[in-house]
Amino acid sequence: MPLNNLSKNKKLVLGIFLDFIGMITFIDIIWAPISALLMSKMYAGRKGKVASIFSFIEEILPGFDIIPSFTIMWFYTYVFSKKPKVIEVR
Repeated sequence: MPLNNLSKNKKLVLGIFLDFIGMITFIDIIWAPISALLMSKMYAGRKGKVASIFSFIEEILPGFDIIPSFTIMWFYTYVFSKKPKVIEVR
């Protein structure tokens, strides 16, 4: 199942789960590329690419595991991002 077709609620739950996995410090070298790949699969386009780079850097650097990058990306995409509103005229 493609991750970018998940509903926004499922993406939030999956993102929180993936952030908890990312907080395990001894798997950083393995988790960093996996995290970047999952981020790019969950969020398509330029936003997903930028977020995957951020996620990789955040996971590979020691001490930055506390940053919930998947949850931040979810909030950026679904709460703070401005989408044009379509007004239907009948």
